[in-house]
Amino acid sequence: MTEDNLNQVPETDENRLIAERRAKLHALREQGEAYPNDFDPGASAAALLERFEDVEQWDQEALEGIEERFSLAGRMVSRRVMGKASFVHIQDGSGARIQLYVRRDDLPEGVYQAFRHWDIGDIVGVTGRVMRTRTGELSIHAEQLRLLTKSLRPLPEKWHGLTDQETRYRQRYVDLIVNPRVRDTFVRRSLIIRAIRHYFDAQGFLEVETPMMHHIPGGATARPFVTHHNALDLDLYLRVAPELHLKRLLVGGLEKVYEINRNFRNEGVSTRHNPEFTMLEFYWAHADYRDLIRLTQDLLNRIVTQLPGMADGQVSYQGETIDFSGDFERITVADAVLAHYPELSVDDLKNAERLRSVCAGHDIRVETAWGWGRLLMELFEAGVEHRLIQPTFVTRYPIEVSPLSRRSDDDPDFADRFELIVAGREIANGFSELNDPEDQAERFRAQAEARDAGDAEAMHFDHDYIRALEYGMPPAAGEGIGIDRLVMLLTDAPSIRDVLLFPYLKPEA
Repeated sequence: MTEDNLNQVPETDENRLIAERRAKLHALREQGEAYPNDFDPGASAAALLERFEDVEQWDQEALEGIEERFSLAGRMVSRRVMGKASFVHIQDGSGARIQLYVRRDDLPEGVYQAFRHWDIGDIVGVTGRVMRTRTGELSIHAEQLRLLTKSLRPLPEKWHGLTDQETRYRQRYVDLIVNPRVRDTFVRRSLIIRAIRHYFDAQGFLEVETPMMHHIPGGATARPFVTHHNALDLDLYLRVAPELHLKRLLVGGLEKVYEINRNFRNEGVSTRHNPEFTMLEFYWAHADYRDLIRLTQDLLNRIVTQLPGMADGQVSYQGETIDFSGDFERITVADAVLAHYPELSVDDLKNAERLRSVCAGHDIRVETAWGWGRLLMELFEAGVEHRLIQPTFVTRYPIEVSPLSRRSDDDPDFADRFELIVAGREIANGFSELNDPEDQAERFRAQAEARDAGDAEAMHFDHDYIRALEYGMPPAAGEGIGIDRLVMLLTDAPSIRDVLLFPYLKPEA
């Protein structure tokens, strides 16, 4: 087995190869040529391939008329070393690969001999003219060639050399080098976030930044991470949501604000959950949840249709075709539960004992302290949510599970709230905001009682937020959209770890 055709390297062979490469590095250090930083690549593989992709226009004869020299730098990913001439493929920062034609007589004296001892994975700089080989492949005819970075560890040539999923997540740097699809995922993630910013800026929203360390955790029912400020001898909480700070800005007169933020929740890890995740949250004065529904549908339609291959609004996700092009479905929590549980009637929806009995019949674990609203949501999440594949706005959530939402005018037991469910999972959560300070204080007290009863996810009583509301917050609506879950949908990723560059993992043993 030669290193140039390496697939999966046994540990003993890998140790030998590393030792050999370290010896080469030692020789480079003695020559004073290790790790230079004076090469300036002015071109990229992707740009050259795009510029000269038309073979008929840019045949070999046409390319020979181009006097321009191009400089590129990239990682050597394959090579065929022959007597006086060799072929090499490098992969650069554009993600594309381009071939180099390396001939001894076209390089400065001694360079070709040195090149013969370089390794797959080394980063090289090349300057030369464009050409085509006999097979028509666009190449760089090297006139200058330098070793820029010595790679000490061998790379797998093909991805089946690293099949363990956890190893892929731990060694994302290797994953990105050898798996083009992974790189494409994170390029697309960047495009999605850029499109979100562009949309909200165009709608007149102001991007803001709010604290990531809080004196009081709030804005969501979630278990927080606790940290400590040594100088102040003060416990602080990593934010579970920026909501209460953003709504303070509404009080201050910033009436359309958004933040793309990192949140932290001390909860389980799964294909849908990571302790650290990215959210878009935005707040809009003098709007209600219906305005948010219209905006959300328009936002997602624009994002999807701007992405490569999705101009028709159709997204393929885990074997399902999801349509973002038209109007999304709408259904209330109550109607969804009634449709799935035929043993329930409209009169049962606010009957805690009846709902608890149905939960028991479907092996849904519940707590004795939960009211009918929480029980209704347990039935929805266990039996309905995963069945909603096409984009669906689910509305009218019980107030019991909506401590920051405005009560519905026609039934105060329910909130003016919605969640957007796509492919069986929540993507967005929005509602008309509660701006009544006395109602909010009462709900904070109920949350505090739940905490005292052992609910670690219940909210604290935030006295300063109540004070802010007492100055007067305009009628408003606000929403959070899970960026990671949205990227999962738009990259056909089955796990949230596939769309996080560095997902949370336990330390290696």
